[in-house]
Amino acid sequence: MTAKKLLLIDGNSLMFRAFFALHNALDHFTNHDGLHTNAIYAFKNMLETVIKQEQPTHILVAFDAGKTTFRTVKYANYKGGRAKMPSELAEQLPYMREFLDSYGIKWYELKDYEADDIIGTLAKEAEAVGFSTTIVTGDRDLTQLTTTKTTVQVTVKGVNQLETYTPAHVKAKLGIEPGQIVDLKGLMGDTSDNYPGVTKVGEKTALKLLTQFDSIDNLYAHIDELKQSKMKENLINDKDQAYMSRDLARIRTDAPLKVQLDDTIYHGPDQAKLIEFYKAMDFNAFLAQLDVTTGTATPQMQNNAMYTLLNGDNLDVLQQLKQPISLIIEMLDDNYHTATLDGFVLGSEGHWYVSNDISLLQEPTIKSLLTDAAIKKSVFDLKRTYVALNRLDIKLAGVDFDLLLASYLLNTNNNSNDLGEIARLHDYTQVETDEAVYGKGAKRQIPADQKLFFTHLANKARAITDLRLPLSDQLKQHAQWDLFIDLEMPLAIVLADMEIAGITVDAQRLTTMQGEFKQRLAQIQKNIYEIAGTEFNINSPKQLSEILFEKLQLPVIKKTKTGYSTSVDVLEKLRSASPIIDEILNYRQISKIQSTYVEGLLKQIHPDHKVHTRYLQTLTQTGRLSSVDPNLQNIPARLEEGRQIRQAFIPRHKDWEIFSSDYSQVELRVLAHISGDENMQAAFRENRDIHANTAMKIFGLDRPEQVTPNMRRQAKATNFGIVYGISDYGLSQNIGITRKQAKQFIEAYFEQYPKVKTWTEAIVQTAREQGYVETLLHRRRYLPDIHSKNFNLRSFAERTAMNTPIQGSAADIIKIAMIQMAQKLKAEKLQATMLLQVHDELIFEAPKSELPILEKLVPSVMDSAIQLDVPLKVDSGHGATWYDVKA
Repeated sequence: MTAKKLLLIDGNSLMFRAFFALHNALDHFTNHDGLHTNAIYAFKNMLETVIKQEQPTHILVAFDAGKTTFRTVKYANYKGGRAKMPSELAEQLPYMREFLDSYGIKWYELKDYEADDIIGTLAKEAEAVGFSTTIVTGDRDLTQLTTTKTTVQVTVKGVNQLETYTPAHVKAKLGIEPGQIVDLKGLMGDTSDNYPGVTKVGEKTALKLLTQFDSIDNLYAHIDELKQSKMKENLINDKDQAYMSRDLARIRTDAPLKVQLDDTIYHGPDQAKLIEFYKAMDFNAFLAQLDVTTGTATPQMQNNAMYTLLNGDNLDVLQQLKQPISLIIEMLDDNYHTATLDGFVLGSEGHWYVSNDISLLQEPTIKSLLTDAAIKKSVFDLKRTYVALNRLDIKLAGVDFDLLLASYLLNTNNNSNDLGEIARLHDYTQVETDEAVYGKGAKRQIPADQKLFFTHLANKARAITDLRLPLSDQLKQHAQWDLFIDLEMPLAIVLADMEIAGITVDAQRLTTMQGEFKQRLAQIQKNIYEIAGTEFNINSPKQLSEILFEKLQLPVIKKTKTGYSTSVDVLEKLRSASPIIDEILNYRQISKIQSTYVEGLLKQIHPDHKVHTRYLQTLTQTGRLSSVDPNLQNIPARLEEGRQIRQAFIPRHKDWEIFSSDYSQVELRVLAHISGDENMQAAFRENRDIHANTAMKIFGLDRPEQVTPNMRRQAKATNFGIVYGISDYGLSQNIGITRKQAKQFIEAYFEQYPKVKTWTEAIVQTAREQGYVETLLHRRRYLPDIHSKNFNLRSFAERTAMNTPIQGSAADIIKIAMIQMAQKLKAEKLQATMLLQVHDELIFEAPKSELPILEKLVPSVMDSAIQLDVPLKVDSGHGATWYDVKA
């Protein structure tokens, strides 16, 4: 007779864990109706793993029936500190029950009781009739149920790594028996469930007391034996709290269940129901596991990749590699300009060759393979790989597939740079994440087990090989193959060359600025103290708020949980109330420039006297590039102190200069093109000032000369606000006018440019119908919240639908210009070097003799990057430093 085994699952706890296990990929896990599915997806994977491991004859998933239980009646603040369940998780709960039904698993909830009590009662009943029971939960409180017949498995990380609690494990870990856990909780309380315990008694003290007295009852029976102390005083004063907390912690094993053990017999999934459910959730990989045809190629799971360890004596084995070859250069540090090269893998079609001897890459056999453009290669993160090999004087060539770029284009919401995470986004689970193998943060390191390290490398290479075809097919189906092959792949090389070149920084100039800003800050600090009438810590929000709102009695704009707000938007509204406000804002701005840019840049200068920023090609959802280590795109340009930072950026030779070209109002020109608005297009064709043109309409003027600088500023904010789907409230806050005036501005804007309004309405409708919007070059952005019941989420998705085609197309345009510019510089054999991209601006260094050539060449390339219905306009300048270019 088969032994009976009961599997009890804590539904709410595991759903919560499952949700956050795939929280970073939340936007990827939505079905065709916009329903988030990440928690269901992760829960299903966990469930199958546990069923396979435990082989249960009976299964039940227990859920909480609601917030009100007998515990909240006893103590109103029970679980009172918990944050509200995320709406993206709450919407999945009904479908989780539907999934369990289709999987043939009984689920149950009981009014006035928690899932823990259902589990505790069934576990006791099962033990009484000879069952062995396994409980799976994310809550260690259930370990009190552990017996010789009942095992509790608690999630350690995500939902798939479990720690097994037996009575022996509880004793080894805590030094107490499972039955004493409720006494432990009674003494120490529980911040998660929000019950108090005894004041100032933590886990360590509670365990010491239980070791001595065994239980709360015995402790209080002998309380007089304790030496007089603050702890004894707290124990006496909080006796009622201790007993109440113990009672709240105790899981009931006598709940009035209407479900019986026979109701939990597991016969397996209902295949027909499960297929329909997977189809409704768009779980194509799960359908493929059921051998159901979906029309989508899905890689099948295999065992760990077998590998061969390379050394100096067996390099001839690489001759059997077939194209395309998968390649990975492994580095644990993010900054690949300085990171240690930890290992590499080369492979194809089941042959994976690994090594941690980086010097082998410079052996002629491997180096010639890497530099041969005729040998096709697949990588993960082309730019990173190119720069790493360049450090070894190896010019990588022949790469025609990048898994990272391909995945990013298929869904820009997925911006992880971990191969294991990205593989899972495409239903490929045969490679671990780097975090699982290497750890994270300060503990990140190569595992001591070299076999694990080499297996991980081999699995990574195989994942690239296995995913190459299905992802390439998807790119072609989405009309994104040209965007991938002709734009993002070549751009990766252009960016790599720019990063390698770096830009020279005058450290002496930064050091001088450091001293100047220090003096400025000291003077501003003195001014603040004089106005305040006392000295205080300006960087302390608490002390600052006391000075502003208590001592100086300035009007309170906003309150927070901790006091009065001193945020920038609050201070901006108080400018006219006291001269101290301007001083504080200046102090903050210069302090940030000093710490972030002056001191920050000094730390980032390499031995070659340059900074080598890294461009993040797969971060933003619009396709715009981001700069880090250091961030050279966010150097403040509006403040003179910020602009002065650019004085430190100089050409690498004395007889050279910095040259810059940037697009003028490129996003508005894109808007004129895609909306087809004749009035806006005419303004650009006739080279009118678009902001003055808009100002004339919204202020009812007849001639451009009537437009004041302030009118133009407000019109400019309106122009760009429309691009970002701004509301009348948002516009009123931006430019300091009433909401009624802002509404009139927007209405006047749409009267002048009627087809812009038509287009914004149409693009939002397109997003609702197809779930995404596209740029001119078919870069997609999925908008899972476009159907959200949450007004704020839905409104943001609608604004994003308007903005993405504009901002994303502008990003595509400058990327095309960068590729073409790199080709032109090479073709013309110029010494000029492209150094930086800062939003709509390209920055070069060049000999003075080449400046006349660049003045013609760069604008001609940039303004012809793409054919629009309006002309692109490019402004250029040059000077001894980056600052002097626009000075």
